[in-house]
Amino acid sequence: MMLPVFPLLLLSIAIGSILLYQRVSHELWRVLAAGTAIVCLIWGFAIAHWSIHLLSLVVLLKFKELRAIFSVGSSQ
Repeated sequence: MMLPVFPLLLLSIAIGSILLYQRVSHELWRVLAAGTAIVCLIWGFAIAHWSIHLLSLVVLLKFKELRAIFSVGSSQ
């Protein structure tokens, strides 16, 4: 039996990879971060229980402006 934490772990890795993709300027790290995000999203949602899909949908509907969440700050 697979733990329900595993799909959430894959989702958190994908979100972290997306944030890393936006903050890194080197091309190799950007490609690796984008590839990791794509693989983790596809694999995580393929093995996730329907309740995880429903939870993700509720979160997406709650945060209508995702740009505010994933925006890169100009603190550099």
